[in-house]
Amino acid sequence: MASCRSFGVKAGTGLIAMTLFSGAARAELCTTQSQMSTADRDQLAGAARSLSLKLEAGDANGVQAVTVPEYVKDFSGIAYVVTNTAPKIKNAPPTVDQIYLLDASAIKKQADGSVPDAQFFCSLNRSPMETDFVIPGLPPGKYGFAMVNFPAHPVPWRISILFRQEGGQWLLAGLYPQAQTAAGHDGLWYWKGARDLSAEKQPWSAWLYYQQAQSLLRPAGFVQSTHLEKLRTEQGKAAPPVLSDGIGPDTPLVVKGPDGTEYRFTSLDTDDSLAKDKVDIAVHLKAEAIADPAAARKRNVAAMTALLTVYPELRKPFHGVWVFADTGGQGPFATEQAMSEIP
Repeated sequence: MASCRSFGVKAGTGLIAMTLFSGAARAELCTTQSQMSTADRDQLAGAARSLSLKLEAGDANGVQAVTVPEYVKDFSGIAYVVTNTAPKIKNAPPTVDQIYLLDASAIKKQADGSVPDAQFFCSLNRSPMETDFVIPGLPPGKYGFAMVNFPAHPVPWRISILFRQEGGQWLLAGLYPQAQTAAGHDGLWYWKGARDLSAEKQPWSAWLYYQQAQSLLRPAGFVQSTHLEKLRTEQGKAAPPVLSDGIGPDTPLVVKGPDGTEYRFTSLDTDDSLAKDKVDIAVHLKAEAIADPAAARKRNVAAMTALLTVYPELRKPFHGVWVFADTGGQGPFATEQAMSEIP
């Protein structure tokens, strides 16, 4: 059955806007859990477990009481995350999986008053394997990062938490909830599927499966690791040539429909919001505003048809297509169709 909605954009959840930065610069101090003192490890893991239980209970007031002052002032966004996440992890006992101490107390402001990127390179058990954190604009201080797993309920979740130490207490400075599966499969399944699709000369489907794998395996946007870097390298090598420069508002994917109409897609991703047996393709479309919902829906379906006509390989590995028509100045007009319903 077709589904239509005039709101909603797939987006990650975070309390601090953070982007991955690559480049050579001085690094701050990182301590992995195996290198921590017992006291430090127990204190940070205890803070992560305590906060996770508050999240599970939907206790927004309790979470607010252990949040850094700058976020307490306007807590509405965090309260929404707490309320939205609680039903997904209810009655699923949390397990603290990984913790890191991140010492950024030596960071100093630059001449123009800005704060440089905080970079933490964490070697794992003195091996070549690394987990790295690159956080733009991080104020000086001592931080902790924890990953907490919640078993299947019916979908397993991971809550990644950034803490800042204030007066000897670990306070919430960033919250990143993430489902651990999509359409019943984890990140490693999509990674293997991407390799298989690439070997079968289906680069578009492979590229999207790599996207889905990274989304499930990466705990937060500012975290990178040896394994994730390997995934990104594979994705880059397997990507269709037209995506070599990426896809965005300034570099749209232009697709021509059977009637000659051009459609400009500014993003290409996956979506699991319908919880079907396969994920959907989710695209954003640069479009003119149309007042009539029926006509806007017809335009969106025509864009789906154009995409699948040019890239027919996309029909089999996915359940359907979401088109979010961005018209500027208003929320996107969204339409979903199962593959069997798209002409």
